[in-house]
Amino acid sequence: MGQILDWLDSRFGIKMPHRKFLERPLPERVSYLYCLGGVALTLFISLFVTGLLLSFYYIPSEDEAFHSILRITREVRFGWFIRSLHKWSAQLLILSIILHTLRVILHRAYRPPRELNWIAGTMTLAVAMASGFTGYLLPWDQKAYWATEVGISMAKTVPFIGKGLLYLLRGGPDVDGATLIRFYSLHVLWLPLIMILLLWAHFHMVKRQGISGGL
Repeated sequence: MGQILDWLDSRFGIKMPHRKFLERPLPERVSYLYCLGGVALTLFISLFVTGLLLSFYYIPSEDEAFHSILRITREVRFGWFIRSLHKWSAQLLILSIILHTLRVILHRAYRPPRELNWIAGTMTLAVAMASGFTGYLLPWDQKAYWATEVGISMAKTVPFIGKGLLYLLRGGPDVDGATLIRFYSLHVLWLPLIMILLLWAHFHMVKRQGISGGL
């Protein structure tokens, strides 16, 4: 990567104007645990790229969703690989964020002035889990349908707003095509947009405050 960056710098001169962003001080006692945030970012980029590729062939329709998944897996060149990469990147993203959160708790990096960064990180975990939940329905098979039905039904246990929240998530009285469209919109548009904004805020605060040196 260093050689590639040097080659780009010789053509575009990107190092000097971005020196403050590229060069950051590190704590004296640094370990690979500090790489978990970068791992999560790399997995998010993988999800973004593979999701764009899958969107070329996926049809968010009650009649065509399942058949489009079969077409991606069996007929599209490297479709099985792209879909598998998307699936495993999603699972590893949540795992890496959880491990990153545990590292922050262990090193007490949630204390002032990093409390807002801690909030942004926990919100990122919530959005990642919501993305996984909405994406689980998109294959539109029996397993996805009933898992979503059970997951959505938990919303009605929320005091006062449970029934309204249940109807809002379903888009109607039952899990049907309207739910599929709603989850597809959340999965490919709204949740990634929120994730990008949270990641920008998170890395911006890390750049300003520096990396926590631990206990």
